[in-house]
Amino acid sequence: MEIRRQNGLTLYELLITMLVIGVILSIGVPNFAEFTQNSRLTSTSNDLLSSFQIARSEAARSKANITICASNNSLAPTANCGGTFNDGWIVFIDIDGDLNRAGAGENVIRAHPSVADGVNVVTNAGSTYFSFAGTGLGRGNVGITPALSAAMICDARGIAVAPGGRATARRVVATAIGRATVISDRQMILNAGGVCP
Repeated sequence: MEIRRQNGLTLYELLITMLVIGVILSIGVPNFAEFTQNSRLTSTSNDLLSSFQIARSEAARSKANITICASNNSLAPTANCGGTFNDGWIVFIDIDGDLNRAGAGENVIRAHPSVADGVNVVTNAGSTYFSFAGTGLGRGNVGITPALSAAMICDARGIAVAPGGRATARRVVATAIGRATVISDRQMILNAGGVCP
């Protein structure tokens, strides 16, 4: 009688393997979704913070007005102020200080596209700009529209508790002189009156 060797998996081995894969996926996928949400919020808040830092340093270096403003055509060659920070924003040389990019020399220094799906940027009183003078200090309110002093960056979770006691939302705060910071501590956001729509 000849013995034949068979290669392959038995049905039991296949079922056990599928069970182990199912358990790993059921634990890993929800954590990965939360990681993605946190990453989007952090990325948006850090991008806005770095725009403030670039604008401030460029204003001091070039001795010119530099403006950060919401732009609904931020990546276009003719990008200008308009829309909300959800649409994107630009940092540009604002020679005449009118919050309007027009004329020679008013070049875009940095352009940021619209924020990721599910992320919402809400500013104080619907403000859409912050402008630096040639000294590197904030210009305050230009005209009747208030300058950005705080922006809440939220998703569908609102201001819930994330791992490590941090908030699921972020708050970007800009002082009148133009120093910006990101707050991720939940209690500090709530104490400052931060709310998510």
